[in-house]
Order: sequence, then C-alpha cells, then structure tokens
Amino acid sequence: MSKLKINIILFGIGNIGSTLINQIIESQDFFLENKNVDFHFPIITNSTVAFFEKEGVGYSWETNFRQLAVPFKIEDVIAFAKENEFENLIAVDATASDELVKHYNTLIQNGFNIVAVNKKANTLPIDLYKELRANVKKYDKEFLYETSVDTGIPILQTLRDLYYSGEKITKIRGVFSDNLSYVFNRFSSEDVSFSAVLKDASLLGLMRSTFKEDLSGKDTARKLLILTREIGKDFDFSDIQIQPFITEEHLEKNGILNREAVDQSFKIVKITQAENHVLRYIGEFDVEKNKAEVKLVSEPADSPIGQLKGSDTIFEIYTQSYASVPIVIQSAPACKQAISRGIIADILKIAEKIKNKEAVWL
Repeated sequence: MSKLKINIILFGIGNIGSTLINQIIESQDFFLENKNVDFHFPIITNSTVAFFEKEGVGYSWETNFRQLAVPFKIEDVIAFAKENEFENLIAVDATASDELVKHYNTLIQNGFNIVAVNKKANTLPIDLYKELRANVKKYDKEFLYETSVDTGIPILQTLRDLYYSGEKITKIRGVFSDNLSYVFNRFSSEDVSFSAVLKDASLLGLMRSTFKEDLSGKDTARKLLILTREIGKDFDFSDIQIQPFITEEHLEKNGILNREAVDQSFKIVKITQAENHVLRYIGEFDVEKNKAEVKLVSEPADSPIGQLKGSDTIFEIYTQSYASVPIVIQSAPACKQAISRGIIADILKIAEKIKNKEAVWL
C-alpha cells in the first residue's frame, strides 16, 4: 500500500506552530510506520513573510526561514500549491489573526482542508459562519478546530457525537479559561487579596496576551459560542450575556485597576457565599431556556467545578439520558506541546478521510 503524502501549509510559526513542525519532523517515522502517512511542510509563514520549499522543510527550517522567507499574499500560497500540483492540502491556522480567517473560503475553494487553533472563524456572525460550512460541504473539504476550545481534549468531538446520535443536550457549562481558573482557584483556597492573585497571574505570564479578553469575559464567551453552535443553535456573540467580574467600579478613570476597590469587592463576595462554596467564573448554556451567559458563580467545593485545582479547565455536558449527572471532561493547563498534539490529531482525522475517499475511487 502506497504511503499517503499530506502537504501542510502552516500559517503561524510562533510557540504552537514551531512546536508542530518539530513534533511532526521528529515523529515522521512513527507516522509512516503506524499511519502510512508522509507529512510535508512546503510553505510556512508568519504574519508577513513565507518560506516556500517544494520538498518541504527539514530540521534547519528556522535558519532557512530567517534567510529565505519573502513577503506573501494568500494568492501566492495558492499559486505555489497549484504550480507544484500539491495534493492533500491542509492549511493549519496557528494564529489568532482576524485577517487570515477572511481567506478560509478562498482556501477551501482552491482545494485546502483547514485545521484551526484560531477561534475567530467559529465566532463570526452567523451568516458568515454558515457560508463557511456551506463551502466546506460544496467542495468536499474538512474544517476541524478541536484546539480552538481546549488543548485538544475531545470536547467538540464528544459534543458532536452526542448531538448527532440524537441525544437531547440540556445544558453545557464549565470553566473554559485556564487563566481565570488559576485566579479563582487560588483566591478561593488561600487567604490572599484578589489583586495579589491577579498580579501573580500576570507575573507568571498566564494572562500576558489575553489579559483584557479574559478579564472582560469575552474569551470565555467565544468558547461558549463555539459550543452552542456545535449543537445547532444560531447564536451570535451578542446573544451571550456577559457579566464581567471587573467592572467600572473597580477601575480608575484612566482604566488602571483600583486595587483597594477590587479587593474590597471580592472580599465581600467571598465571605458572604454559603459555607463550603468557592468562586468560579463559568460559561453556561441552558438549552431549555435558550440562554447563554458568562458569569461569576459560587459552587459547592465538592462539585466537579468546585474541586478544580491549578489552571485546569472543565466542561460539563448535561443530557436527557444522563439526567442530573453531567458528562465531565477535565483538562490540564494549555501548553504548546499539548495544543500541537491536538492539531496533529485533527490533521490525522483528515488524512484518514482522504484515505477513505481514495479507497472508494480504487
């Protein structure tokens, strides 16, 4: 049986993208032996320049990229793929770019499957969201994005399996942000001020890139939106009720955090909750009420959400069959290695589907 050659066009060679290249190069023999798949990276890019290599990059890819990368447009990527008659194309979006998402339809129309860490495409206005899926179906391509919600633990796959089996899902809830998990887990379990925990989180680098997104609740809301749409709900971002836990009363006029105000406010919230309860910042979609919200809640300390430690995230899926007992999926903190392995899992799923299509033709 001949090996299947997969051409990965990688957008974004930061922490996650570079880890992906290295993991695949290092595991190439494993994939050949166990999956009969031969991976190549003929194009790798950052936000402004791309390195084009017909045979695919090797161990010296970083040096080659620095020396030989050139400014590019999406049209250049598509043209290079066509000129070299690349088959089995998978565009991997390891960015947080708004701009790249605008080109997903063009890529799909030109023969690319897509794997995305980027959340943006799945939080577009619902008409654009549906247009993207219509193109995926029309051109018989795949669009996978398990790592856009978590590190690659199969949250979305589990949800899809339940939904498409006809199971009635009644509620989805959980702590979706590893950064905010750390903040509220520490604040709830230690005798420490809220501002001190925020400062520690910042010093640890947990909230460096998404500080405002996390504190505003928008990152949690985007993940919740993706989950609600997976079960067929035509929600838009504006349909999610966001209760930010940092409000105007916690800020100075210049937008800087007022430590005294935030500490006093959260001290009161902490000491006035019921006994053996802890604070958690969650996303929740009540299907029966058709209500999606992001909010601060007080949870029993012995509940799955209440028992969270460190920067762990947790997803609870309530269904008709399981009644009041949720399906619980808990994940360790996001790291580049785990996210990269999640991307590879999505890539391999597409490779298997390509194999199956080829088998049908034979």
